[in-house]
Amino acid sequence: MTEYPEAVDRRHTNSVKWDVKHGELPMTIADMDFKTSPAIIEAMKDKLTLGAFGYEDIPAEYFNAVADWYERQHHFRPQTDWMIFTTGVVPAISSAVRRLTSLGDNVLVQAPVYNIFYNSIVNSGRHVVSNDLIYDVEQHSYSIDWDDLESKLADPLTNLMILCNPHNPVGIIWTRDQLIRLATLCRKYHVKIFSDEIHGDFTFNEQGYVPMFSLPEELIQNLEVAVSPSKTFNVAALHAATVIVPNANLRAQVSRGLNSEELAEPNLMAIPGTIAAYEKGSEWLTAVLDAIQDNRKVVSDFFNDQLADVITVVPGQATYLIWLDVRKLTDDSDALAKFIQEKTGLILSAGNIYGGDGHNFLRMNVACPTKTVLSGLDRLARGIAEWQQK
Repeated sequence: MTEYPEAVDRRHTNSVKWDVKHGELPMTIADMDFKTSPAIIEAMKDKLTLGAFGYEDIPAEYFNAVADWYERQHHFRPQTDWMIFTTGVVPAISSAVRRLTSLGDNVLVQAPVYNIFYNSIVNSGRHVVSNDLIYDVEQHSYSIDWDDLESKLADPLTNLMILCNPHNPVGIIWTRDQLIRLATLCRKYHVKIFSDEIHGDFTFNEQGYVPMFSLPEELIQNLEVAVSPSKTFNVAALHAATVIVPNANLRAQVSRGLNSEELAEPNLMAIPGTIAAYEKGSEWLTAVLDAIQDNRKVVSDFFNDQLADVITVVPGQATYLIWLDVRKLTDDSDALAKFIQEKTGLILSAGNIYGGDGHNFLRMNVACPTKTVLSGLDRLARGIAEWQQK
């Protein structure tokens, strides 16, 4: 019998996700309802026992732990001198937009995509340009419009591309060939790449995902990759991430940006927590992946058995986020999500916020106990039934 990680009740704990009304069930924000690895908790307790919390440097042990993890889990060891500590992936994205582009420049994304990308671009006075992913309604799969991508990269005002690898919310694991083709185009048109790889540990295929920094040397000289234990180990409030920049000149620009914006100093738990996660957390992660895989199957079976005529699960291979095609019900998923919340208390993410064709989709987070997933599915079925009758 599979031993799953311990679940926790996160109501009344200052959780952004669980700051909801009584009786409501949030399956939204991308964090988990599982208690983190015991090794991380123990490392934090040891730090507290010290009782002195002054300014800290980033020790070599931290960068070695990151490199060791990627070598063991993803079969490529990034060089430790490529790495810079930062307080989070999103702060690193925003810093890169400000440091590596100019006011009025274009920053390219691939919608539907993580909505905070848009905030990082627009709030910095840059323009969002999207190479919208192509959705095959019959196969329920996405692909890249390569001609459109090249056309938009060729625009002289496009100087940065933000890649989601693996992709949130649609769950694509980009292949090595796809990444090489993308990187080759970016090199051709002198466009820098920021690859957000925060979901890289949540893959459900045999090969896993391909870190961008593992591509051939000539294709990674314009590359910045961001990784973090925050999603993997449910420690978003740790505020710890690592940017990996192979090219020394680009790395100096990135470092200057992070340091001038005060985004490169750790809090008291960031270093011990990250080291413990990467050095001692693999067994815990295996249990989490098993639980999520089981939940993904529960969701897929439920829709196939009960709602196949109105909702389709897009069969992504990564993340604990399920992308639900609701186009047979509506082309305004925001209205549908609000209706379901009002009628049943279930809170899902409306796909509208992700751009592209997101208005045809809902996003469901299944990183929680199976009984929670079942409750969410029951509520969803009731909500859909009422929607169809209204």
